[in-house]
Amino acid sequence: MRTVADVMTRLEPDTRAAARGLSDLSIRNLFIIPTIAFLIIFNVFPLIYSLYTAFTDYRASTSAPANFIGLDNFRELLSDPNIWRNFTITAKYVVISVTGQVFVGFGLAMLLNRPIPLKGLITTLLLLPMMMSPAVVGLFWKLLYDPSFGIINYFLGLGKFEWLADPQMALWAVAMVDIWMWSPFVMLLSLAGLSAVPKHLYEAAEIDRAGPFYTFFRITLPLVAPILMIAIIFRTMEAFKTFDHAYILSTQPTTELIAIRLYKMAFLEWQTGMSSAFAYIVLIVVVAITNIYVKYLNKAKAR
Repeated sequence: MRTVADVMTRLEPDTRAAARGLSDLSIRNLFIIPTIAFLIIFNVFPLIYSLYTAFTDYRASTSAPANFIGLDNFRELLSDPNIWRNFTITAKYVVISVTGQVFVGFGLAMLLNRPIPLKGLITTLLLLPMMMSPAVVGLFWKLLYDPSFGIINYFLGLGKFEWLADPQMALWAVAMVDIWMWSPFVMLLSLAGLSAVPKHLYEAAEIDRAGPFYTFFRITLPLVAPILMIAIIFRTMEAFKTFDHAYILSTQPTTELIAIRLYKMAFLEWQTGMSSAFAYIVLIVVVAITNIYVKYLNKAKAR
């Protein structure tokens, strides 16, 4: 009589694989090798090649050979005040966008975490923005922001106020689009965390006549904090990479995010080596910020 281990490690004699003489190891390799090849070709090789070009003066627009220049690209970038301005704009954008997404998304999750009519339909409709293409979202909101026939100015009674042309408001307008698009993501994760909170804790708090604020800050928020922190980590990383709708919505210098500056440097100015170095600087910054978030996440889990 065969054991479970025999069934898990041996092929049935009447299967095609066994008839062809394929072993368990061969079948495993048939699945693993294509995956490894895909990762090497489309992930590992571009990373290694871009790391090499980061230390050269290579330009993809010319046939001139790349010359190794060491850390010159990194020195030039870190000493350029315009690059630091791009980082400042991006940091402001990330704070506005992620903060707005957390408040809106978590607020929606709190409202949906109770019995309401047509809850499934409402949840599905709220998830629609994050399913749309960022380019389509950018074009859609550009029409809404239009000073002549945009409905935002009409409902707010602002006349012909130019949201995207105003240097002070353009970045806020772009961030509002990101909040509208990605708040459902935070809502979805928060809703999963809220539904996992034990009901008996709320019942005990109600028996002890605890108020809603006490219940929220002592029960709800501490238990949802880990999954909320995960949402913040994901959205912070994505906010640093924002390009599509920001590039479509505004051409103001005050909305030139890191991704937009990187695109211009790589594909308009054709500074391939410089842009590769810039990409790695951004990567280091994002990894550092993510590690800080992860430390807070571990602390939240340990409580």
